Amino acid sequence: MKHLKRGMVIDVNLDPTKGSETGKIRPCIIVTNNTYNERVSVIQVIPITEWNNKKVKIVTNIEIFPSFANKLTKKSIADCLQTRPIDYRSRLVKIRGTLEIETMIKIDHALKIVFALS
Repeated sequence: MKHLKRGMVIDVNLDPTKGSETGKIRPCIIVTNNTYNERVSVIQVIPITEWNNKKVKIVTNIEIFPSFANKLTKKSIADCLQTRPIDYRSRLVKIRGTLEIETMIKIDHALKIVFALS
């Protein structure tokens, strides 16, 4: 098993998709806890999509700026509404980097809104 950790940015092949699901090969953020990441091949990820003015206004979309740590190449959006399980053995393309703690805190807050957690 690869050593995947919560907060890592990985490229994932999200195809095939149906309806309005986010697809193609794109960066995603691992959001499952490290116990699951070490023991099972199915993990939860949040797709990262292209930044725009409309998307950034949605409270569950988190703005991400490119950095040396995350290895993203442009300003992006973590679409926390599109959280989905993947089997990394068949969908992982490559490991990019890791998100900054401040961004993960914002993602945690957005996930609480999406899943109505207190």
